[in-house]
Amino acid sequence: MWALHIGIFIVWFPTVLVAYRLTRGAKRKDFWKVALAGCPKWMRTVLYGIFAYAALNFISFMIVTVNHPQQPGDAPPEVVRGFSGHWMIFYWAAFATLYSASAIGYSGMDRKCPNGHSVAVTVKYCEECGAELPPLFLDRRT
Repeated sequence: MWALHIGIFIVWFPTVLVAYRLTRGAKRKDFWKVALAGCPKWMRTVLYGIFAYAALNFISFMIVTVNHPQQPGDAPPEVVRGFSGHWMIFYWAAFATLYSASAIGYSGMDRKCPNGHSVAVTVKYCEECGAELPPLFLDRRT
């Protein structure tokens, strides 16, 4: 169980750095749209499904543990299951973000308009000067 906790930090630090680079120039509300722009649709759907599972799983975990308090140092199946949703979110989000970055490539992460302004991966026109951007090839297999 501790290995899964620690493993999140091992994969999450590079993911945060890559996501920062991918989403540079994007609006905050478009963070996941931009970070996952290089993913196939099914990967994004799985991530959203895992978010829903984690929310329901956490509610279930809270109900079970409030009604059945555990002894310190105890790790019953309910507690492990309670953590499972969080592990799934972090590991899948890391996988999907890093996959997206590999599909977009380094040049896509440093995308610039013809006039040299930094632009987000998902935009078609530069927000500063209005210049049209060439389409960025992204694998959209379902």
